[in-house]
Amino acid sequence: MNSTMKSTSFFTAVSVGMVLFSAHAGGGFATGNQANTYFVNLGWTGIISAVLAMFLLTFTMREAMIMFNERNLTTYKELFSNLFHPFDKLTVFFDIFFYIMVIMAIAAAISGAASAMQQYVPFNYQFYVIVVGFVVLALTVFGADLVRKVSTVMGMVILVTAISIYTIGSIKGGNIVEIFSMNYMEFGFQNMPKAIMNAFVYAGFQCVTLPTMIICGKVLEDRNQVKKAMNFSFIINAIALTLSVVMLSSWNSFYSSIEGGSTLPTLMITKEIGMEALVVIYGICLVLCLLTTGVTTTFGFVSRFENVKMIEKIENPVKKRVIVSAFIIMVSMIISMAGLTNIIKYGYGYCGYLAIAIVVVPFLTVGVYKNRRYRRTSIKLASESI
Repeated sequence: MNSTMKSTSFFTAVSVGMVLFSAHAGGGFATGNQANTYFVNLGWTGIISAVLAMFLLTFTMREAMIMFNERNLTTYKELFSNLFHPFDKLTVFFDIFFYIMVIMAIAAAISGAASAMQQYVPFNYQFYVIVVGFVVLALTVFGADLVRKVSTVMGMVILVTAISIYTIGSIKGGNIVEIFSMNYMEFGFQNMPKAIMNAFVYAGFQCVTLPTMIICGKVLEDRNQVKKAMNFSFIINAIALTLSVVMLSSWNSFYSSIEGGSTLPTLMITKEIGMEALVVIYGICLVLCLLTTGVTTTFGFVSRFENVKMIEKIENPVKKRVIVSAFIIMVSMIISMAGLTNIIKYGYGYCGYLAIAIVVVPFLTVGVYKNRRYRRTSIKLASESI
């Protein structure tokens, strides 16, 4: 009986850890753009930065889930009210971060899918943005349920193909030890301050998944299970991200010399390796994965705003959904014209800076303190009641 309970507890923790892994390492991660933008240009310190980013992300999620579960909270607004109390109104800053980041995520999904299509069938980028935008709109209004059902499968397929590419690419790329050694000899520890800052920024904008994680983490029985889940998630996320940084670093001189090569570096490397089957599978999965990300994110956004006062007089729910979806996608399409690299560098980047101040640092300081104090108080009250 005990072994069965332990086994169930372990798999529950693993499943929650995998949710964060899938959220982090979906279509956006698989493009290679995020890793290239925030870690590859740091040289050997990029590895340290990537691992630190995953530590900060999983530690932040751990403290958030502990606070959420032990206080029996039900929404992320209640969570941030507890975190910021007595300055409860500061929760509005997370709303601002969350909504901007969601629009950026939709824009990145549209831009990424358009860029991938352009790589396979060269044509005008703006044309593909419009096509993808209309596809996302149609699926959001009429096929969101179907997309949600296949999104998990597509996410896992893209993860398997991406990690396969990272492994093969690392082996077939340049001598990474030599590349990092030369970088160390030239720059030493000069990039370390930037590496630390980039780790915080990267962890910051990944915190857009926090509302999802605290709900998924409700199944974890106590803080020990939360720790196990996030320890597991740290290991797999750190390995995957580090592997991508290693591969991209070993091929950096190749794709950075090609116009637009840094937009979808993983795809460029896959083509150069010459494994045609992998190129086809990866390309199809990448486009579908980015489309599902765009649709599911848009649908979640629509559900929050389809009952606002401006359109409450419209009785037909489909019309409401079309209006809200069209507005959000139009804004995202305009942003996506800036290109995937600019969205990730500036859009994600500025959101990351905001998240450092309102999510990462507060949970790693005030959150840790309040969680420990709450636990001590609970133990004391329990002992007094005996």
